[in-house]
Amino acid sequence: MSAARDPRPLTGEPLALDLLNTRWMSEGTLQDLLTDVDGLAVWLASAGLGGDHVPDDRMLRHVRQARQALQAAVDGSLEEGAPLVDAVLQHGRVRIALTPQGVVEHPELSDPAWGPAWLAARDYLELLRTAPDRIRSCAHESCVLHFLDTSRNGTRRWCSMATCGNRAKASRHYARSKDA
Repeated sequence: MSAARDPRPLTGEPLALDLLNTRWMSEGTLQDLLTDVDGLAVWLASAGLGGDHVPDDRMLRHVRQARQALQAAVDGSLEEGAPLVDAVLQHGRVRIALTPQGVVEHPELSDPAWGPAWLAARDYLELLRTAPDRIRSCAHESCVLHFLDTSRNGTRRWCSMATCGNRAKASRHYARSKDA
């Protein structure tokens, strides 16, 4: 698998949700981009973290841990997921500085291998702060993808209208025509 090609059907979501979307369904089978370091390299490049972090087995373990924590928080409950997300966040902190360009934040990590995992967990905190009601799971029963609803009225239901939304429309049409 080359770092230039990301096989996932949905990319470009905020970092925390993009990490969750490293698992997806394809023809009824759950796919996982993070099965090896090559897949991690694909995700890092796709997320814009490729130049900053050199993937290795330790980083892969940390990123998988962050994904599991985020999954528990997003698809389970904050009560269940918060301690798991906190376990990832404990490996870093933010140092704030004033520069001529304004206020900047610099992450300080206990180990650079925690970088992508910590950044994804921190991004989730930012999503909770700014748009907690816009963090969504696709409404299609066989889809496992997540997205940030940026629609004007906040009613987006599908990860993609072209795939999951279209499948749902086709199912409803088939059911109506079958009943007729």
